[in-house]
Order: sequence, then structure tokens, then C-alpha cells
Amino acid sequence: MPVEFLGIAATHDGSETTPRTGPAFDKEYTLRLARAHEDHGWDRVLFAYGSGSPDPAPAAAYIASRLDRLQLLLAHRPNVSYPTFAAKTFATLDQISEGRLTVHFITGGNDHEQRREGDTLTKDERYARTREYIRIVKKVWTSHEPFDHEGGHYRFHDFVSDVFPVQRPRPGVSFGGSSPAAYAAGGAEADIYCLWGEPLERTAEQIETVRAAAKAAGRTDVPRIQAAFRPIIAPTEDLAWEKAHRTVGAIRDHRRAGLVRHHRGDAPENTGSQRLVAIAAEGERYDRALWTPTAAATGGAGNSNALVGTPETVARALLDYYDLGVDILSARGYALLDDAADFGRHVIPIVREEVAKRDAEGAERGPRNLERILTAVGG
Repeated sequence: MPVEFLGIAATHDGSETTPRTGPAFDKEYTLRLARAHEDHGWDRVLFAYGSGSPDPAPAAAYIASRLDRLQLLLAHRPNVSYPTFAAKTFATLDQISEGRLTVHFITGGNDHEQRREGDTLTKDERYARTREYIRIVKKVWTSHEPFDHEGGHYRFHDFVSDVFPVQRPRPGVSFGGSSPAAYAAGGAEADIYCLWGEPLERTAEQIETVRAAAKAAGRTDVPRIQAAFRPIIAPTEDLAWEKAHRTVGAIRDHRRAGLVRHHRGDAPENTGSQRLVAIAAEGERYDRALWTPTAAATGGAGNSNALVGTPETVARALLDYYDLGVDILSARGYALLDDAADFGRHVIPIVREEVAKRDAEGAERGPRNLERILTAVGG
């Protein structure tokens, strides 16, 4: 299966290492960054969601109206709008983009962050709501006759939309999480299941868990798997590791300067971040190129484990995950614009060429290959 690459559609130039130089929504920078991805071989970009951040839906519409090929992954939290309204918004955006939309549904892993916008449900209640929400959105996208809904979180009567997606039968649904409630919901409803970059052995375990959850939900198919990393590349291994240590130093300086908005509490609440913190505590380096101090420095905040090395080393590391069953490789550097271009120039072509060879040879993929892959990387 052809591999896909997901980048970031940031709306300003700030990152964990540098403060932004303009407004939260810098229209020209947003377009420049998206164009850098389109021009350098990326497949899609993520429009992320934060409680105080610019609304990602109009930002995605802005990019869709100006670029022709780049696909859009729109993050959405179910607590911020009613599912019938959201489904119409997504369908309209799919029309604007001429069928380039995938929606990533975020349940929310931090109570304080959720309460900033009035969401007081517990985490397990949020996952139950998300599952119901996704089912409603799918039905709105595909039903041309009015229908009623009586659920645990939503009730409405005689609804039918007058706007439908370009994609048939509907746009893709993306989902992530590492708790039992997340696996159950995503295994049942997701077309794409998103993982943060972890060591190969633990990633294989998660893939098996997702597949088991899909089977338990009665599915005959399984979600595609996405894994996310922070690549740190340079022309030589020594230069890459020097860059990696500078990056961690900049992250720590950035946080000490108070340039990062923290949630209340010292320890992360969500299982995914707890996993990253635990992995970092057990060791700094795993497998071929995985490096955990970037995650440790942020407290496991989001996609934060790095892949460090030359473009060839990082490409081989990504291929290990592809061989494990990961179809979509998410990557985001720290100098967003330059790193998007460099990764596209120097890493993506290597991975695509090698994946094409594997596909031509009919090479087996999946977690059953773990022992072979670990032997190849010296694990």
C-alpha cells in the first residue's frame, strides 16, 4: 500500500523552541507553510485544535481555496458544536476542497483544557459522546432522508442536510487515544487510528489492540494506522545529534521563559502522554533512531518523540514503522517552514522509493514482522 505523509498546518511560526513573531493567525505564513508541504511531496496537513487557538475550519477553507493538491486533516472537538451543525460544516469544506477533507475527532485528554470551553464530562463519558457524535456525523453525510436520533448525549428529530460531501460515501474519520475507552471507540468508528511515535515493540502492541477493538466492534475491516514523530535531521549523524541536543535545550529555555501555556497539574492526565513520559524515564534511545528527551522536556505533550539522524537514517526508521503496519507517517520539525521543505526534499523520496519496492515484491507487513524488524535494527 502506498505510504502517506502528514505535516502540520500551523497558523503562525511559533513552536516549542521559538516564540511566534506575528499574530495567532498569520494568514500569509499559514499559506507559505501549506505551500511548502504541497511543493515538497507531502500528502496532507493537520489543522490542529486548541481551546484558545484560531478556528481550524476556516483556516482549512482558506488553504483549500488556494492550493490544488494538498489534502486537509481537520481536528474537531465534539464538545464545541452540535453534530448536525458540524456535519454540514465538514460537508461544505469537502465541497470547497473538492474532496480533500479528512476529519480528526478529538475527545480531549485534559480536564482543565476541556473546561475552558465548558466541557465538564469525565474522560470515559467524553469517549462515549465522541462515538455517538461520529455516528451521527456519518449518517448526516450519507442520509438523504430525514431521520431522528435519541442517544445518550444528543437528541433531534426530522433532520436532513442539504449539503453533502464530494467524497463517496463520505470523508474519512481519523481518531486517536491510548486508553481502553479510546481503543473501543476508535476501533469501532475510525478509518484512521492515530498513534504517537513509540518504540517499535510498543507500537506493534498498540496496532494489535486497535485491530482487536475493531474486531470486537463487529468490523470486517481495520483502521489504517498513523504514527507521529518529530524528525531532527542533518547531513551527518554527528551534526544531527548536535542539533538534537540544541533542540532540547531550546525547548527547556522556552518553557522556563514562560512561553508555553501549561495545564494545571504537573503530571499529564491523558494515557498517551503518560506512556511517553514513562518511555522517556526508561531510556533515551530506542531502535534505530527514536529519541525521547524531546518528549521528556515537554512532559509528553502531544507528538513529541524525535527521530534523529541523517535523512537516510530517519527514512530507514520510518520504513521500520511502515513494515510494522503504519500506513501514514506524521512528521513535524521545530523550524516549521524549513523543516517541512528539508524533510520533503531529503526523506520522503527515500521512503516512497523503498515502499514502492516492497509493494512490487509483495512484502509482508504487520506486527508479526516485529522480531525480524528488531533484528534488522539491532534491537
